[in-house]
Amino acid sequence: LMKKGSPYKPIVYETQQTFGSYGLFNSYNALGGTYKKFSYYAFFHHRGSEGWRENNRYEINVGYIAINYSVTPKLNIGIQYTRSTYINQQPGGLTDSLFNVDSRQSIRSRNWIAAPWNVANVYADYNISENTKLSIKVFGILAERNSVGFMKGLNVADTFNTAIKSYNPRQLDRDNYSNYGSELRFLQMYNLFKQKSAVGVGVRVYRGDMLRRQVGAGTGGDDYDLTVTALSNGKEYTKQYNYVTDNYAFYIENMFKLCKRLTITPGVRYEIISSSASGYLSTASTGTFSPVKRQRNVLLLGAGAEFLMTSTTNFYANFSQSYRPVTYSELTPSATTEVIDPDLKDAGGYNIDGGYRGKIKDWLSFDVGGFYLLYDNRIGTITQNGTNFKTNIGTSVSQGAEIFVEIDPIRIFTTKSKVGYLTLYASYAYVDAKYTRWDNPAIANDVTKSIDNKRVEYAPQNIGRYGATYIYKKISATFQLSQVSEVFADAQNTEKANAVGTTGKVPGYSVMDASITWLFAQKFNFKAGINNIGDASYFTRRAGGYPGPGLMPANGRTIFVSIGAKI
Repeated sequence: LMKKGSPYKPIVYETQQTFGSYGLFNSYNALGGTYKKFSYYAFFHHRGSEGWRENNRYEINVGYIAINYSVTPKLNIGIQYTRSTYINQQPGGLTDSLFNVDSRQSIRSRNWIAAPWNVANVYADYNISENTKLSIKVFGILAERNSVGFMKGLNVADTFNTAIKSYNPRQLDRDNYSNYGSELRFLQMYNLFKQKSAVGVGVRVYRGDMLRRQVGAGTGGDDYDLTVTALSNGKEYTKQYNYVTDNYAFYIENMFKLCKRLTITPGVRYEIISSSASGYLSTASTGTFSPVKRQRNVLLLGAGAEFLMTSTTNFYANFSQSYRPVTYSELTPSATTEVIDPDLKDAGGYNIDGGYRGKIKDWLSFDVGGFYLLYDNRIGTITQNGTNFKTNIGTSVSQGAEIFVEIDPIRIFTTKSKVGYLTLYASYAYVDAKYTRWDNPAIANDVTKSIDNKRVEYAPQNIGRYGATYIYKKISATFQLSQVSEVFADAQNTEKANAVGTTGKVPGYSVMDASITWLFAQKFNFKAGINNIGDASYFTRRAGGYPGPGLMPANGRTIFVSIGAKI
């Protein structure tokens, strides 16, 4: 959902310029408006920084344009196009001992990733009548993902090779994506039990084509360079795959307004997924595999319900089935430190959630609910024979409660305060995510490797966000405290970190942020903020491959100031 130009003026200009720690410069400039039957919006966004860590500079440039034409009062047609370029030097991961000494350090200086991409979308919206709407869109993506770097484990130093008088050749990996599709939607509103109900029907056709080339011999330099050296057999890459996915989806959803208070919305989606793969796994004579193809037909059901207790509060409940096919990236190791189970299965499950939410006058907003998520045949990583092993690790159940409360104590007593307004908010989630079944027969009888009743990796039990916002005339200030409890990096809940920092516990952390905004002269704004006020040293993940391997430190204290206008 993209921003649109002003519907009232032919030209509106927006700009926001931000400067921050470690060479941060962020520039956003946009034009938009409406002239007769045409409306448009275009922006250019640049962001760059040297990065908080060593060897972590990046640059992002994004351009976007959208044009809409009202052919008639009922028919709108339009086009949207986005071009993005992204390049990032990757500092790599750290071991726990290196992190404890200096979390900003880097022992990898020659690793880079870049992802240029193009996205285009052509659409038409036709309001056949007040109660009948039809829309169609055709979209396409041309994109790349390119990385070059020294990807050995952290126990292997990236040193100068005197024999070849340069650093060792880096590993070069390249992905090319060519995806396109179309989607047709039809909406019909109708009266049922003297209430307005609606039915939506749609069909989606999609093809994704990906060429993946891995483990090429890159240069021994230290800059972003995609030059590749041919191998002894003439091939440029050790591995090469071509993946094609055809997807046809049909769906129908009906909102039944049974009375003024009760709404029930069931839905059905039928997916036809055809996947094929070809290429070679290695440069050996036996490395080429015959083209393979797999087709799946999947029926997914879901339903939602809402009951109005008052005009501003309601009870809600939802049920939905889920299906997740094995992705191509899961079928190939991301690094030499990871091994993939060749018999990976598709995953599936269902989700149930419900709660009570709403608003009481202008001083209280709340949402209190619970959830239950069953995830069967889920894919995860365990430690086996000293390496990371990605496989179907059984079934997990995630259940818990989520609470959000926002209160303005001043508005309880008055809506015309002379001292401003204060909003206090708290968001808390308790998540009990554990494995309930172990179904890997290769090691099912080894109790030392079983994950029954183990916590799901990267699923914190407690997540809290607490803060306050004070508004006085044209000035607002916000403070927030974020707290996340500890997690495990693998399904076996390994406590002690390994030598290369890819498995082990990830400690919990607390981070404080603050910002202030001043609106002045009607069209201008000034913003400033501090992220991680206490300069907490923490990390949130351990990577087995890109962008590691090793633990990935989070940013320390950073400061920014920004000035903008809308004219």
